[in-house]
Amino acid sequence: MTQRILVVDDETWVVDAVRQYLEQAGFDVVAAYDGEAALVQFDHHEIALVVLDWMLPKLDGLSVAERIRQRSRVPIIMLTAKTDEQDRLSGFDVGVDDYVVKPFSARELEARVRAVLRRFSGQRTSTLEVGTLRVDLDERAASVSGEPIELSAMAFDLLAFLMTHPGRVFTRLELLEAVRGDTYGSFERAVDSHIKRLRQRIEPDPHNPTHILTVFGVGYKLSKGGGE
Repeated sequence: MTQRILVVDDETWVVDAVRQYLEQAGFDVVAAYDGEAALVQFDHHEIALVVLDWMLPKLDGLSVAERIRQRSRVPIIMLTAKTDEQDRLSGFDVGVDDYVVKPFSARELEARVRAVLRRFSGQRTSTLEVGTLRVDLDERAASVSGEPIELSAMAFDLLAFLMTHPGRVFTRLELLEAVRGDTYGSFERAVDSHIKRLRQRIEPDPHNPTHILTVFGVGYKLSKGGGE
């Protein structure tokens, strides 16, 4: 089955160029030219991945990504001329999976699309449970001891990834690469902030965590039994 990509950009020539290249690469492409139209297209088609410009009329790309992530795990690649670290962290926090910086080559974009799709193709288990922790990947819902908890998109993805490998130690860069598809070394310490916020949601005592454990000098791991 041909995978369908939603391409969203307010510049027609960008959409046309991306469409042509992705269609030649074997993908089906639907387009939108503003944020509101992007959400309409997303709701009317079975979308495998979204290529989304940051600066859009009517509704900006960050808001579009946030609304898509509220209803779907479909991967999102953001097109942006923004290079500021905080801007990218804001995107990661609402659930953006990768970035392509403008100006970009069509070949680079295709490579990113294929890499993200490969990464998501193996994530079909619907629910994960480790100790008192439970996540529903399809509904993007998490709970502790049966009590629902609210998580940012980044925190949810980190928790879900750690729950697929209980007991295994990951470096910060490995965690970033796993949930966002690239190492982005300058963002390495951002993982600490997300882990801190995640602990505040799932730990009985965030200052003495029993779920997500720090392995000093290396990184983090999830306790196999929900407490060690």
